[in-house]
Amino acid sequence: MYFDFLYYRKVLAFVWRHKEWPGRNKTLFKLLLVTPPLSIIHGVCFALDYVFFPTLWRQQVNKPVFIVGHARSGTTLMHRLLAADGERFSYFYYWQMFFPSLTQKSLVLALGWLDKKIFSSAIEKRLQAWDDKRFGPTRHIHEQGLWIPEEDQFVMNGAFVSQMWAIEMPIMHEVDIFHIDQLSDKRKKRWMHHYKECLKRQLLFNGGDKVHLSKNPAFSGWLNAILATFEDARIVVMVRDPIQCIPSALRMMEGSWKFKQWNQDQYAEGLRAMTRISFDSFKLPAKALAQHPGTPHCIVDYRDLTASPKQTVEAVYTALGLSMSEDYSNYLSAQEKREKKHKSKFKYDLKYYAITPTEIETELDEFYQHYAWPRPSQLVTQIEDSKS
Repeated sequence: MYFDFLYYRKVLAFVWRHKEWPGRNKTLFKLLLVTPPLSIIHGVCFALDYVFFPTLWRQQVNKPVFIVGHARSGTTLMHRLLAADGERFSYFYYWQMFFPSLTQKSLVLALGWLDKKIFSSAIEKRLQAWDDKRFGPTRHIHEQGLWIPEEDQFVMNGAFVSQMWAIEMPIMHEVDIFHIDQLSDKRKKRWMHHYKECLKRQLLFNGGDKVHLSKNPAFSGWLNAILATFEDARIVVMVRDPIQCIPSALRMMEGSWKFKQWNQDQYAEGLRAMTRISFDSFKLPAKALAQHPGTPHCIVDYRDLTASPKQTVEAVYTALGLSMSEDYSNYLSAQEKREKKHKSKFKYDLKYYAITPTEIETELDEFYQHYAWPRPSQLVTQIEDSKS
């Protein structure tokens, strides 16, 4: 079981020196009194996995599929559509990432069985009520819940390689989970070895013979490391008009920091780091795939996925060398009607954004040229012409 002591010390130091932050004492409690014993429990259970589940020694991760792209570019929709091919794919539910070892997951299942037999599912009902209260109000923004497939980078929480701390505090400029290629080779290999060990356990938990399916916007910066670790990996890159996803992600992070009672001066540097990550979420996947020309991959425009979900998924399957069953094809036909009726409720008012449309257009000009997205400069010109 790996634990990143360097990042742990950086997060601890960040919290320690911000004595004016209202959430300081609560976070210090988690860091000093919860994280260490929990990590020890994870480590012990990881070791026990090889005792209780000897087939884990032989478990392989063959031809995994990774969905990457900027947040709000359609990664969740693509993941949900592919995950419906349940006979083929293995993935993490959100609750499973709190328990990265097979031993822990098996104990949870055993407790669930006892709850059902002895307590008439009382615990499960309370968990469902908590789940609806916790995630229900925000599911129109991001479909999340204990029993919903989720970004499997969260399984690295036990190793303290987690983007969760960046949601709690504006620390992205000091603790960079995204740019893994900037790590030393030794540290990068340890990250990826731990991640692979987590995938092996999840695959065995789901039967051992399926294909791992991952959806992670953060992995847009991990592709070189992923392709070095999983040489037969297959990649799906989601792309969307940057004006519709970059400002939204920045505003979401800013909102989270404000909710945690950080002020603008305290999170300004973190927001600038998030901006750099946003640009690299477009650039780095393209660079990584150019460096690995033999990698099966498919680049999907969000407009195509929402306009023709079935046809788009069929194109993904063809590009990745996957066959499609009749049952799954019928499922996609039914889903197509539903997805076409879905309309985004988000309105993008540029005056609220932490970055100007001109900066986005200039930084990502090659993508605007390639995908023919509406250019902000042209939209401004059209508005000015209409007023004259």
